[in-house]
Amino acid sequence: MANPVAALAAGIRWRWRTARIARPVVGSSRVRLLIGPANSAGQAFRWARAAERLDGVSACAFAIQPADDRFRFAADGRVAALDYSQNYVWRERQRRDVTERFTHVLMESGQGPWRGDAGDQIAELRRAGLVVGLLFHGSDIRTPHRHAELETDSPFIDGWYPETDKLEKTTARNHELVRAAECPVFVSTPDLLDFLPDATWLPVVVDPEPWRRAVTRPALERERPVVVHAPSRRGLKGSEAIAPALRALDAEGLIRYREVTGVPAAEMPALYGDADIVLDHFVMGGYGVAGCEAMAAGRVVLAHVADRHREVVRRTADMDLPVVEARVGDIGDVIRRILADRDTYRTLAGHGPEFVARLHDGAHAARVLSAFLGAEENA
Repeated sequence: MANPVAALAAGIRWRWRTARIARPVVGSSRVRLLIGPANSAGQAFRWARAAERLDGVSACAFAIQPADDRFRFAADGRVAALDYSQNYVWRERQRRDVTERFTHVLMESGQGPWRGDAGDQIAELRRAGLVVGLLFHGSDIRTPHRHAELETDSPFIDGWYPETDKLEKTTARNHELVRAAECPVFVSTPDLLDFLPDATWLPVVVDPEPWRRAVTRPALERERPVVVHAPSRRGLKGSEAIAPALRALDAEGLIRYREVTGVPAAEMPALYGDADIVLDHFVMGGYGVAGCEAMAAGRVVLAHVADRHREVVRRTADMDLPVVEARVGDIGDVIRRILADRDTYRTLAGHGPEFVARLHDGAHAARVLSAFLGAEENA
């Protein structure tokens, strides 16, 4: 039998912690959307703001906050990872708040608004009258063995990436959730349509203004351009594979190569604003938030984006993706070509802000969300 004194002390502790956790706040609009709890790269917050462009919609981005939160992305509400996983007092309060205050929930990465089986939570939310959708960002749904079949530079070939087995289990669980839930499914990048072909692409959102304001000079104006790579997960960006070529170019005096990690979100505009070339990722086959931020700043962006994904982008944006194609085996040659023809690539970089305005400033994301939310764009 559990120690009753210990149980009482634990209850007091959790109640004390719960009282200090802000409750999810949402307006009195007809449609009230909760997005969370992953908030990967701050995207739940950006999508919430995009949804609020629609008539009669208010939204709240809810995020689990890791113990060591290096990036500090914006969110409307947070809960410590400890409370999400163990605080049963908060969990019951969260359950009541979500079911009573919201009309729609977008569950990120196969996780629910409180800890527990995601399928059970979907059923409970539906019984309470809420509309539920699923939203995936990348490693939560990108099946490693399938990716290894599609991409010649996949980090999952022969289990090279150390967490391959873990990701196989996570993605298998989430694919099963998708099959069982039978609800609307969204993905944040077009390459994920390889794994969920019936999903809807909900483009990532960036606020272009901080990136535009941070620019210190036109791209490729310096004799020795600054090349920046800021990987969040080096093994999934191809960082190790591209580093030797970039360091060699730096040693030749052709570029200044800067690889940085753990930079807080608020400091990233200054980092990209002082760059000439920004490297996104080279082994997954798509482009992400970093590439969009760099395009908003008018930088030359390099990434490997598969032709099938470029075609999806072209059809959606009605313009080509202004990202220079580069792979791990030719990145050095690609940069040499850029340095030899600066005017051409400076012009390409100049298309970046227009592209972001078409697909990634929130307006298009709002249109995508409108059907799920049953709302229309504000006049």
